[in-house]
Amino acid sequence: MIADVLAGATERMKKAVDNTKEDFSSIRTGRANPGLFQKILVDYYGTPTPLSQLAGLQNPEARTMLITPYDKGALRDIEQAIRDTPNLGANPSNDGNVIRVTLPELTEERRKEYVKIVRTKAEDGKVSLRNIRRKAKDELDALKSEVGDDEVARAEKELEQITKSHVDGIDDALKRKEVELLEI
Repeated sequence: MIADVLAGATERMKKAVDNTKEDFSSIRTGRANPGLFQKILVDYYGTPTPLSQLAGLQNPEARTMLITPYDKGALRDIEQAIRDTPNLGANPSNDGNVIRVTLPELTEERRKEYVKIVRTKAEDGKVSLRNIRRKAKDELDALKSEVGDDEVARAEKELEQITKSHVDGIDDALKRKEVELLEI
């Protein structure tokens, strides 16, 4: 029973760390990459649809993305969704077949702003880890009558170690992203 609670908590924490890292990839650095466009939702015939399902993404140059829609009728909607995306700062151009997105050079001020955003996303990830830990701890406390106080105390220590390792994973990813953002 205790092993099931710990395994479930570990699984949920791993997903929380992966989700946080995915959020980090949506914050731009000096280079263009398809990860920046993963979270963009396009209003496609009234339905919010991820851009990656509507178009092919290519990276021909360091700061340029080439977006080729599968349906040419979605060109304007894709262009509008990119233009409306906050924290991207891109101005897409449409030639009738493809959309070219040239990302502007990042200023020092903008880089520091992105670092703040990344730190906020990291803190959100840590909050979700703490929520998972609290829920697992409540589940362990409910098992006290069945398995005994010593076993629950041992499991809580193990839960703390699991939580710490996942928090460290978020911190490591945060440090890497900060270095990447501040790199010129």
